[in-house]
Amino acid sequence: MAKRANVAFIILFGSALVITIFVAAIYVAFLFFVERDVSFGDAVAVVDVKGEIFYDIGKTAEIEAYRDNASVKALLVHINSPGGGVAASQAIYRAILKVRETKPVVAVMGSVAASGAYYVACAADTIVAHEGTLTGSIGVIAEFLTTEELFEKVGLDVTVVKSGRYKDIGSPHRQMTEAEKAYLGRLLDGVYDQFLQAVSEGRGIPVAEVRRLAEGRLYTGEEAREAGLVDELGTYEDALDLAARMGGISGKPRVVKRRVKKPLLDRITGTSVSTIGAGRGERISLKYIIP
Repeated sequence: MAKRANVAFIILFGSALVITIFVAAIYVAFLFFVERDVSFGDAVAVVDVKGEIFYDIGKTAEIEAYRDNASVKALLVHINSPGGGVAASQAIYRAILKVRETKPVVAVMGSVAASGAYYVACAADTIVAHEGTLTGSIGVIAEFLTTEELFEKVGLDVTVVKSGRYKDIGSPHRQMTEAEKAYLGRLLDGVYDQFLQAVSEGRGIPVAEVRRLAEGRLYTGEEAREAGLVDELGTYEDALDLAARMGGISGKPRVVKRRVKKPLLDRITGTSVSTIGAGRGERISLKYIIP
C-alpha cells in the first residue's frame, strides 16, 4: 500500500512539475517575445520614435497597421529624437501620411525632436511641443573619417582598384578631392531640398520662407510656434486629449500601444546592446541629424 502511495505521489508531483514548467515557458515567451496591443473599443494609437532614427521596416509597418484599424480613431506620434538617416526619416514620414488618409495624426515632441525627427513630425496634422523642446535643425549632414596620415605613421598603405571616377568616394584612406566634395555637395543639396519641400507641404509655409528658417538652426518649442514650425505648446497628455477630440472620442481616450519586447540581452543589461553599430556599415551615410 505504501509503495503504491509513493508511486501515486511521484506521478502527481511529476505531472505538477511538467505543468508548471509548461506554464512558465509560455509566460516567459509572452513576456520577452510577444508584441501585443492593449485596448477595447475606440482608441488613440501611440507610436514612439525615440533615439537616432535608423531604417526600420518594423517601425513603418507598426505605423501603417493603424491605417485601416477601425477601432483606432487617431494616431499620436511621440517623438524624442535628434534625427537620423535621410531615407529612414522619410520612410516614417510616408507611413504617417498613409495613416492621415483615414484618420487624424498628432505629433508630440519630448526633449528634442530635431532634423529627421522634425521631418517625421511634419507628416502630422498637428504638432505639439513643450516650451523648451529643441526642434528644427532643418538640414543634412555627411561626415567622413580620414585615416591617411595615421596609416602613413604606422607604415600601412591601401591599394584601390576601381572602375569609376567616384567609386571610392568617402574612402577613409585618402583625402577627398575638390571635385568629390562638389559632387557630394550636390547630393546634399538635393536631399536638403527634399527636406524643405516636406516642411513646406506639411506646415503650409512657402519653400522660400522654410529656407530662411532652416540653415540647420535649432529652435525652442516656443520659438518654433512663433515661426509656424509647430502648432501648440503642451504636454503629452494635452496631445493625447487633442488626438482623441480630433478622432471624435469623448472623455478620456483609451490608448493602443504596441509593446515590442526588447531582446533578452537588452533587458538583462538595461541597454540597447542589440542596436550598437546599427548603420555603421554604411561608408557614405546622409543624415538629417544634430551632430
